[in-house]
Amino acid sequence: MSEQNTPRTAFIGLGVMGYPMAGHLAANGFPTTVYNRTQTRAAEWLEGHRNAGAQVAIAATPAIAAEGADVVFMCVGNDDDVREVAHGPDGTIGAMGEGALLVDHTTASQELALELDAACAARGIGFLDAPVSGGQAGAENGALTVMIGGRDGDYQRALPLLEAFAKKTALLGPVGAGQLTKMVNQICIAGVLQGLAEGVHFAQRAGLDVEQVVDVISQGAAQSWQMVNRAETMAQDQFEFGFAVNWMRKDLRIALNTADDLGARLPLTALVDQFYADVQNMGGGRWDTSSLLRRLTPPGSGDQR
Repeated sequence: MSEQNTPRTAFIGLGVMGYPMAGHLAANGFPTTVYNRTQTRAAEWLEGHRNAGAQVAIAATPAIAAEGADVVFMCVGNDDDVREVAHGPDGTIGAMGEGALLVDHTTASQELALELDAACAARGIGFLDAPVSGGQAGAENGALTVMIGGRDGDYQRALPLLEAFAKKTALLGPVGAGQLTKMVNQICIAGVLQGLAEGVHFAQRAGLDVEQVVDVISQGAAQSWQMVNRAETMAQDQFEFGFAVNWMRKDLRIALNTADDLGARLPLTALVDQFYADVQNMGGGRWDTSSLLRRLTPPGSGDQR
């Protein structure tokens, strides 16, 4: 792609996911302007990517970042955060030009996706809801999975940029389908993590070597990403990393509310959501989601073997 035809990008939100995602865009030759609410974080990003191979800059507001950008990416905390950076007085949508494309990687509600799409359409701007999965490691390694809702033309336009930080992308339906698919993802993860926590707890109580047990059963039908990547740290009572319980509860609340609207039944998800509330009450809001084990084997119980 020639420099003249290379799309200019903006990235709003430099959290544990957005920071490396924006970095991959710059490293792949896409001019990238970033905005983060904490400006020192943006300055740190800029300093670390001056030699990325593309023009990089920081902006004082989302609107300034979005001015002149062909594609604007957002990856912030929740629906309210998205509304602030998209619709606020210094928001992206009002600053984007006709024909530009807004891509929201935030895990948010389907309703918000439809709201953003309508606001973008009124200004001749394309929109994709595109939540991601793969965690911090996936973002850092450029190996995320991106679940997308929107129009095929917008998806095809975004695809070369998405491939800078994704190993898998899929257009799953109209606007909102990406967020619905991410809900399915979180529903499945919640159930798997509770089962894994109970399995590790059982192995500990039975006096088994958890690492040896996991090495064996992960070669069979019980295998999962969570087992491969979290069982060892769970057995070692290590939770000060990863995807925070607070964020998981936010995601599960979105899924449960949507299930109510759809008439879908999620009894296990509702139960695990309450288990995560217990973890929050233990002071574990920032712990990794694998900390469900702490409900079963609190420190000092003698089960960390």
